Amino acid sequence: MRVLGVDPGLTRCGLGAVEGRPGAPLTMLAVGVVRTGADQELGTRLVGIEAGIEQWLDDVRPDAVAVERVFSQHNVRTVMGTAQAAGIAVLCAARRGLPVALHTPSEVKAAVTGSGTADKKQIGAMVTRLLRLPEMPKPADAADALALAICHVWRGGAQSRLAAALARATPKGARR
Repeated sequence: MRVLGVDPGLTRCGLGAVEGRPGAPLTMLAVGVVRTGADQELGTRLVGIEAGIEQWLDDVRPDAVAVERVFSQHNVRTVMGTAQAAGIAVLCAARRGLPVALHTPSEVKAAVTGSGTADKKQIGAMVTRLLRLPEMPKPADAADALALAICHVWRGGAQSRLAAALARATPKGARR
């Protein structure tokens, strides 16, 4: 399974692609960020994020996209920008018919480090170790995007198979 992880943000939108399957070593395909200027108008920033994600989708050709689920923070302005960037990622994937999964920060932390309360440094260290990288991906948004992709390979694949099995088991016309 090839997964593009997206750590949404207006200034830095982290992107990371991995390939693998549960129980086998993973391979990093690409990692980076799409940047927009804080001095740009919101619409211009969103168009820039869209263009960047579309380019990544063209280059990586993922089977699925994993996006960090936006959670409520104290700074509403930050939450709004993050949610808007997440919406762009979901839109780009949906436009191509790609499955999209939203993973919470604590779910990603638990999947990658074993602790739902891990800090950025712990996440970066585990991503580096799991992908056998010579150094930690920077900035942290890029490492977080890889962590999202890893989480989805390990957890999302099983969830997708379960959903597909349930769909096959439900007789046509029956309601769940």
